[in-house]
Amino acid sequence: MKLTGGQVVARTLKEYGVEYVAGVPGHGIWGLFDAFLEEGSQIPFIQVMHEQSAVHMADGYYRACGKPMACSTSVGPGATNTIIGLATAYVDSTSLFYVSGSPQTYMHGHGTMQEIERQQDNAFPRITEQVTKRAWQATSVKVLPSIMHRAFSEMLTGRPGPVHVEVPMDVQVEADDVTIHPLDKRLPIGVAYPDPRAIEAAVKVLLAAERPVIVAGGGAITANASEELTRLAEKLGAAVSITWNGKGAISEDHELFVGAIGQTGTSCGNKITASADVVLSVGCRFTDWSASSYAKGVSFSIPPGKLIHIDLDPREIGKTYPTEVGIVADAKVALAAILAMISDSDSRKTVAKREAFLADVRRAKADWIAQVSPRENSRETPFTSQRPLVALREVLPRDGIVVVGSGNTQGSVKQSFPVYEPRTHITSGSYSPMGWAVPAALGVKLARPDRQVVAIVGDGDFMMSLPEMATAVMNGINVVFLVLNNQGYMSIRGGQRKFMGRHIASEFNHHAGNGAPYSAELAATARAFRLQAWKVEKDEDLERSIEAALACGGPALVEGI
Repeated sequence: MKLTGGQVVARTLKEYGVEYVAGVPGHGIWGLFDAFLEEGSQIPFIQVMHEQSAVHMADGYYRACGKPMACSTSVGPGATNTIIGLATAYVDSTSLFYVSGSPQTYMHGHGTMQEIERQQDNAFPRITEQVTKRAWQATSVKVLPSIMHRAFSEMLTGRPGPVHVEVPMDVQVEADDVTIHPLDKRLPIGVAYPDPRAIEAAVKVLLAAERPVIVAGGGAITANASEELTRLAEKLGAAVSITWNGKGAISEDHELFVGAIGQTGTSCGNKITASADVVLSVGCRFTDWSASSYAKGVSFSIPPGKLIHIDLDPREIGKTYPTEVGIVADAKVALAAILAMISDSDSRKTVAKREAFLADVRRAKADWIAQVSPRENSRETPFTSQRPLVALREVLPRDGIVVVGSGNTQGSVKQSFPVYEPRTHITSGSYSPMGWAVPAALGVKLARPDRQVVAIVGDGDFMMSLPEMATAVMNGINVVFLVLNNQGYMSIRGGQRKFMGRHIASEFNHHAGNGAPYSAELAATARAFRLQAWKVEKDEDLERSIEAALACGGPALVEGI
């Protein structure tokens, strides 16, 4: 079939099951974008206000449903605006497909408008190579079908991550006889199974443990392993703690859930996990924030505690902590294999000896609740970080999804907002850029139109992607933005004060005037974008304002002071 390069990309995305493309047009991508209007390759296109938001949207989409979304930009500034989004997806192991234009192949190296060429001709892919699983440059339409199926294979197999395909302007319009390769003929079948010897060794260690703790990381969510993880915890009488991206791997009203770990974790989560003689890690990379900067005895005590580490990526095994048993496998099948090797008799004996340990778990959780209750139940204004979260949890359905920004908000949600199902807490975890949550929430809602979706952000975070309110309105993406307006970057200010004894540039003030606090009128701004909006200044208005926003039938904003 005779197809142009643009038609190859568009038709392949359609045939490979991509349901949305997000991006911003430009002269360097006209040939490709036009192909999305043709029969056989029509995919809904979401026009965003900033290219970075297109990538964040695709990132949120994948986290919500486990399927890739595409994003696309022109050349030069439009392309380089994607780097933070690609880096976020790469570090957090989320899959998305990014396709960009580039100058014509015969113009590479001539310093054409918006080309980076001083060290290498057409050097933009050298940048994306550092923040994607792989980047390709198409030099002709003939190579594009092969590039497309290889890009999807790279994106969807092994450890997930973003990929980049660059299509020069002349290749976008060049036509030739090409065949689009069926994806099901180019992908491996099944998932990575564990070595049976590793499973046997892990079971032996787990059954001998006195204080076992399962740590659920983002890999447990990606592998859809929540059911197996919960069943194994019950079969062993093991406590379960979570990282940022592991939140939701076990229902937080389960008696074996012990809380979050790390620098923004809970005292109960850290205390119990640090006291474990055996830690079973499921898809956790042990970042410094999850391991409290590796201070021994704060979040982990390895060694003398023993580590059983399940991860799809062999590079993670033993990278930070020595392992008693390293298991390279898909988390779901690895946990299922462990479950299958623990008999009901062994389970009863193991759980019977957990009485003292589980009593410690209950005491630690009770101590934590007593510690945070005054802030969660405060009726003062300005609101504590926790009070709006309590209000939201009261009115949001159990299966509602929260998409959480960075900073104080991210830590508060991790600690004080319980979630009950996987993929109902979505946050930028490891890379943690501001400006991520608003467009990511739009992607989440596209992936899960049947769910209520709330983006929880601070005002500084929100203002980095504030224009995407227009994207929500224009496309009818009914997300609620819950903005906690504390007039600055409060997590940064707190760190400055703690470690430096003073702060700079972390509060919003009239720096050229009398130093009085500055606050944008965010609810009024939202109304100017045609959202429904509420500004909440009294405690008694909090729950009903959030409830009204959820029920209004369109994109909405609630600003809490």
